[in-house]
Amino acid sequence: MIKKLLFAAVCFCSLSFMAQAQQALKFGTVNSQEIFMLMPEKATAEKTLQDINKKYEDEFVKIQEEFTKKYKEYMALGDTIPETIRARRMQEVQDSQSRIESFREMATQDIQKQQEALFAPVQQKLMDAIKAVGAEGKYTYIFDLAYPIVIYQGAPSEDVTPLVKAKLGLK
Repeated sequence: MIKKLLFAAVCFCSLSFMAQAQQALKFGTVNSQEIFMLMPEKATAEKTLQDINKKYEDEFVKIQEEFTKKYKEYMALGDTIPETIRARRMQEVQDSQSRIESFREMATQDIQKQQEALFAPVQQKLMDAIKAVGAEGKYTYIFDLAYPIVIYQGAPSEDVTPLVKAKLGLK
């Protein structure tokens, strides 16, 4: 009889503990991409990046025009010019082409660095807001639906996207 009472008490405590543990776990989901697209800082960063891109495009056009001019001059020389002058002009054309390739590579790398530098604070602000909502709402986990790694989303999950939008003052 005592064994049965002891067993029942252990079972009751175990069930009670499991129920508390289940209630303590709180899961949420957020669509960070949706929020990121609404952030005004993102639009500002994009505008700055477009301006940088435009400057590089303008410079590329100038370099391309220089190459085209040198190439046309070389082609117009004809056969009446000494071979050493012809070779020097050909070298100028090749140098101009090398500058174009070097500039394109450097511009691509710089634009990529600028993009990372411009968007990093925006992404950090979003992450800080998600963390704040998680702490305030006492969530155990918040999964990002923009990068779907969650295979199943059941009923106990709560979408916290509106809370993060509210935290950032977005509609």
